[in-house]
Amino acid sequence: MKNDGERKVTGIGIAPGVAIGPAFVIEQSGVPVPEYEIPVADVAAETKRLHGAIAKVQKHLGQLRARAAALPAGAEDMVLLLDAYKAMLSGSRLVRGAEDIIARQRLNAEAAVQKQIAVLRAGFAAMGDEYLAARGDDVADVGTRLIRSLQEQHYNPFAAAPEGCVILAEEITPADAALMVPGRIAGFATMLGGAEGHAAIMARALGLPAVSGAAALTHGVRSGEMVIIDGRAGFAIIRPDAATVQHYRHELARKKQEDKKLKSLRSVPAVTQDGTPVGLHANLELPRDVDAALEAGAIGIGLLRTEFMFMNRPDLPGEDEQYAVLRKLVERLDGRVLTVRTLDVGGEKLATALGDAVGESVNPALGLRAIRLGLKQPKLLDTQLAAILRAGQHGPVRILIPMVSSVAQMAQVRARLLQVERRLHRRGVKVKQPPVGAMIEIPSAALVADALAKVCDFFAIGSNDLTQYTLAIDRGDEHVADLYDPFHPAVLRLIQFTAAAGWRANIPVSICGEIAGDRRAAPLLLGLGVRDLSMSPLRLPAVKQEITQMTLAQALGFAESVMAKTDEADIRAMMAQGPARK
Repeated sequence: MKNDGERKVTGIGIAPGVAIGPAFVIEQSGVPVPEYEIPVADVAAETKRLHGAIAKVQKHLGQLRARAAALPAGAEDMVLLLDAYKAMLSGSRLVRGAEDIIARQRLNAEAAVQKQIAVLRAGFAAMGDEYLAARGDDVADVGTRLIRSLQEQHYNPFAAAPEGCVILAEEITPADAALMVPGRIAGFATMLGGAEGHAAIMARALGLPAVSGAAALTHGVRSGEMVIIDGRAGFAIIRPDAATVQHYRHELARKKQEDKKLKSLRSVPAVTQDGTPVGLHANLELPRDVDAALEAGAIGIGLLRTEFMFMNRPDLPGEDEQYAVLRKLVERLDGRVLTVRTLDVGGEKLATALGDAVGESVNPALGLRAIRLGLKQPKLLDTQLAAILRAGQHGPVRILIPMVSSVAQMAQVRARLLQVERRLHRRGVKVKQPPVGAMIEIPSAALVADALAKVCDFFAIGSNDLTQYTLAIDRGDEHVADLYDPFHPAVLRLIQFTAAAGWRANIPVSICGEIAGDRRAAPLLLGLGVRDLSMSPLRLPAVKQEITQMTLAQALGFAESVMAKTDEADIRAMMAQGPARK
């Protein structure tokens, strides 16, 4: 019989695993902001005080960014977001508006920042777009940090958290998430947030079990009370009884044994029981992650995100700088292939370096980004292509083009690549064109995959963005996070269509989104025709184990059964159960 004190709160599992420990409840409270009028003679001094606080916050954000960048693969979005936070403090509307309020209304800096936050949030909200409303929340977070700096408050929500605790909060902001220390914090749960939000990304990068979207999570909970987080099933158990605790402690012990067994698979080939080989590659956020990829047994790098070379700097990296970074990676891989994705950020992230050449996008996810930006700014693209070609002199490389939506775009890339190759030859640098592939992450690309296959040497399906664009879901928006489903029949049909086009054209097709690292998805993806998977190095051993325990015939039968379903709930149930095994 259950203890009356036990309470289960259901949410969304955002990072797998189990955490057991005392609760540490973070109370959400606004920062009290004093408001008073200052003399005209003090306006310059007050503006200077504002700028001093800005410098302190930028320094702190830089420290958080360095911490996020040092994490294992998986924190790329967090690094980019912290860069965006820093950009909000560099001549942005937040800063300019606060300066204007200080000068015109003669208000103290804290009140000026508070008023400008309200103006910007109201403006974003009035646009009636969930994505833009979330950007207003980002502005508020940065502004609150600025107000705390002005008041000389040293804020760390986890400063008093005891060893091995479970964090419970209404929300954890991206910058706060970067302060979490694995080992000291066992896991966390929040009332707000979605499976692809910033806190979720950080949780997976840190390896912390986590749940979000758990309404009424903190109601009636005191710090110190026992809590269990089940990040796979997506719920928190408050004040669990002895039987529940014993069950989950057994799960933790079993997981520890399983992890030990998975490590022994490093040198075992990823081959199904009936002899079908599967290429398991790693995604890299930063060059330092290559050792983790090799340790996990990756046969190559299926996706190198090159954004780290462009972020948090006032200028653009030159050809020699990019070449030096890529050459080291190629040589470290020692004959394994390196797939280099060209720059996949928008003009708003590179505004300082590009000057006035690119304006801000109203919706960056749908604006001038990735290959759209590269073709608008050909020098940016050509420099990167030249660096990749030169790195290819030292080992196998492939070029991956992000956010392709048409055959014409790939034709333009091919033409530019040929020009770059000729220029290098004229300089006496002998290079040859490596394989060039397209990221299939927009529905239009999947629907014209047959045509794209004629101008591509390989496909890499970006399942995260393909899901987001197909379902019109902002992955980081807790209001619609439950609708984000990579196993939605529409998404699966686009994957199937792309894989079939690749088979007909005899070109490799890989998947490099989140589902590639989900062991439950491996039978389905193999059954749909995918033979290469690229994922976080941390997930590779479990996926390899799944592959070695099934036959291709089982995978084909499972995929056929799944694709016959049209209801998302039926598909999720099948994915949870997996294929029948003899």
